[in-house]
Amino acid sequence: MSQPKLNPTSSEPPLDTGWMVDLYAGQMMPDDQVQALQTSERAFATRVIKRGGAVRGFKAAARQIEDFPIRSNDQDYDLYDYVSRNRVAGLLITHNDAIVHERYELSFEADQRWLSMSMAKSVATTLIGVAIQDGYIASVEELLTKYLPELIGSAYDGVSIRQLIQMTSGVKWDDTHTNPASERRHMLDLQLSQDHGAIMAYMASLPRVAEPGTVWNYSTGETHVVGALVKAATGKWLADYLSEKIWSKLGMESDALWWLEAPGGLEVAGSGICATLRDYVRFARFVLEDGVIGGERVLPEGWVKAAGAARDVGGQLTHYGYMWWSVPDAAGSFEDGAFSARGIFGQFLYINPKKNILIAVLSSRSKPRLSEVIVDNDFFNAAVTAITKGY
Repeated sequence: MSQPKLNPTSSEPPLDTGWMVDLYAGQMMPDDQVQALQTSERAFATRVIKRGGAVRGFKAAARQIEDFPIRSNDQDYDLYDYVSRNRVAGLLITHNDAIVHERYELSFEADQRWLSMSMAKSVATTLIGVAIQDGYIASVEELLTKYLPELIGSAYDGVSIRQLIQMTSGVKWDDTHTNPASERRHMLDLQLSQDHGAIMAYMASLPRVAEPGTVWNYSTGETHVVGALVKAATGKWLADYLSEKIWSKLGMESDALWWLEAPGGLEVAGSGICATLRDYVRFARFVLEDGVIGGERVLPEGWVKAAGAARDVGGQLTHYGYMWWSVPDAAGSFEDGAFSARGIFGQFLYINPKKNILIAVLSSRSKPRLSEVIVDNDFFNAAVTAITKGY
């Protein structure tokens, strides 16, 4: 396996990105993987998501949670099991805007950034909502080709913005990271080549396999189209727009970074945000507060609820909104309206509007999906019970 040879300046092309293939294939030893997830912003060219203004801190809750029972896969676990067995590097839980648990492991520290992986998808679609609120986009019912005429004649011709951000375009895609022949791995190869416009050209070449709106299919490629849409509609790079409208106004502690498809090019909207644990929670707090900052509405009214809601697609309940995952409670109910952003190595932002609970998890799991011992939704629900009912 190739070892990470990281570029000392993120503004330059990478010296060696072969190790990224090992990362996505789930073929890295633990120490190498932790290093990769902590410093991956040095592997690709990036754009800065600038912070601004005074830091908005967190208060500590009067009652801190050190442990609680977790039931998962018909087994009994505790918080220590979740952190150790699921290879958690950072964990932060807030209730009523106060920290009830904060922990750093695996040599990860509070001032260090960690790679978002697919949590970036939820950030990217949030910018669609911001663009609608700002008037750059009229509604999610508009066709993509209004803003991206290069998609006329492709499988995306006739696909609405809503269908794109719900991943129901009907365009062929296999998102299996461990399959070298998948579309997801081909997209990674294009990202490694750092060729301007190559990913969008690839997306335009894919065939349609279902009518738009009839089938849900998870596709990282769809999120790259989201990024192109935001840029086309607003005329602004995603990192700059995110900074202008959100990041600079939330009292962030640090600048964040976002991977680019090539130096000076479009952000890789489906992954590659690098930020600190507390700043991820500050973004989640913005969403929890319904997209309002200092009394100013940044997201359209009702956007957050729609973004995190389960919905029927082709007669099947799909636990996916606008690239956010709906999270049922332990009884299978959606009464709390909880939802999460997810990344493939165990990165999560869990948002529970009814209980006013936020949970951020940054992990370094052995495989890019389904390698967790304890199901994360089970952990989230156990934490909610511990906070609201005691233990």
